[in-house]
Amino acid sequence: MDTTTVTPTQNNPPEEVGTTKTLRVLIVDDSENDAIVLLRALRKAGYHPIYERVWTASAMKAALQGQSWEIVISDFHMPNFGGFEALQLLKESGQDTPFILVSGIVGEETAVAAMKAGAQDYIMKRNLGRLIPAIERELREAQTRAARNTAEKALHQSEEQLRQAQKVEAVGLLAGGVAHDFNNILTVIMGYSNLLLAGTEETNPQRRFAQELQLAAERGASLTRQLLAFSRKQSIEPKVLDLNSVVADLEKMLRRLLGEDIELLNVAAASLGRVEADPSQIEQVVMNLAVNARDAMPNGGTLTLKTANVTFDDIAASRPLGIEPGSYVMFSVSDTGTGMSDEVKAHLFEPFFTTKPQDKGTGLGLATSYGIVKQNRGHIEVSSELGRGTTFCIYLPRVEQAILTPSLVDEPRSVGGNETLLLVEDEPAVRELNELILRERGYQVLTASDGLEALRLHPEAQEVDLLITDIVMPNLGGHELARRLRLAQPDLKILFTSGHTGDKIAPARDVQGTGFLQKPYRPDVLATKVRKMLDEIRSLA
Repeated sequence: MDTTTVTPTQNNPPEEVGTTKTLRVLIVDDSENDAIVLLRALRKAGYHPIYERVWTASAMKAALQGQSWEIVISDFHMPNFGGFEALQLLKESGQDTPFILVSGIVGEETAVAAMKAGAQDYIMKRNLGRLIPAIERELREAQTRAARNTAEKALHQSEEQLRQAQKVEAVGLLAGGVAHDFNNILTVIMGYSNLLLAGTEETNPQRRFAQELQLAAERGASLTRQLLAFSRKQSIEPKVLDLNSVVADLEKMLRRLLGEDIELLNVAAASLGRVEADPSQIEQVVMNLAVNARDAMPNGGTLTLKTANVTFDDIAASRPLGIEPGSYVMFSVSDTGTGMSDEVKAHLFEPFFTTKPQDKGTGLGLATSYGIVKQNRGHIEVSSELGRGTTFCIYLPRVEQAILTPSLVDEPRSVGGNETLLLVEDEPAVRELNELILRERGYQVLTASDGLEALRLHPEAQEVDLLITDIVMPNLGGHELARRLRLAQPDLKILFTSGHTGDKIAPARDVQGTGFLQKPYRPDVLATKVRKMLDEIRSLA
């Protein structure tokens, strides 16, 4: 037997009255009498030692693996074991624990060598009066090191967050820069492929080519939305939502998506608070996380969706890193799948990072979810272990506003008419396509390539029933054009369109008597929107 362990549950009361401080101490000494002397000195100084005594390498390894220690006090000479070996074992364990050598026979040179090797202090047994001050000094320095390590870890996390934010900004600038041109191109592809489909018989073998064009355009539009959502530059339309209702509406689709070998559990909290977010974006997040969970359970498993009301106070330790104090609605997605390593978790929300095979993922799903949550003023966290599944937790600020029930608006009875429209679009292919779509539906269409040309059509423009204008154009943009035309025709209705996102189009959503279409859009969407706005004009006349 080469260890002696004492715990608080054992009948080992302090030898001195007034013991107030517990101290976890590992004693490396083959002499029980010497250990008793050390313990007596500790108790006399007001400590209640919880200790283990060892005197072999194997016993010390087991003690270091069994728990963490606040101090290690080691003899120098022991049978087949010594102070330098004990110090090396402590280093190999990875514990940042002060190590103090106590011996009665070691000379000054050996003591210096021990200090150089990493021992914090060396004390002669005949001078144990130095033991307590040395312990107290090392405990203070250990606390200082722990605080410094915590601060360095927090700094490292902040630096990682800054690097991630810089990546987000870089991708955002790239996505925002190409979105306008790309969305114009997709509008043309989507529009003409839609016209081809409408004019091609079901039996025509070339109909499949038009369908493939349509699908490719829709995939391109989806990829653009993902990039913009990731960079938080996608236009959003926040509404007051009940997340329980959002999940319930998606449940049927999710069951089809997951397949029969994955069980779906929906644990909805009663009296769940409300959040303000873009409903289509929240649905996208749910779907993205569900797809990832499904892929992490190739042999089946359980996917659990859960909602809850949570509140974080001002105590930083009680809050997830980066989240402000306040009331939130928590939504989590948990799977019983393969889990993730720490290395994968470190890169999880980076754009284009994926562990899936090359043809199975773009690396944008989680990056998009991260961007959406941040854009909706929320916070996302992930916990995962290899072989033990993954849980994503999303926190959205709780709001007190009531959920507005949308009023029922009759859909337009017809998607055509004979009104006069002023169409202003600087991209020739988009302008020609939209003119074709609207003329085919019976409208009289005046066209202009920018705002200045539209103003030159002023006499005719005074008679138009609806202005359809792109927002970002050379020479004169859509916002300024609308302002000038309304000086002559105050009740002019305006339909803004744009391939841009964010601040450039924000005013288009706020001006009374206006509508907005985000490119790319299908011909039937344009026609329906135009007809609806014209019908609104007629109902107000």
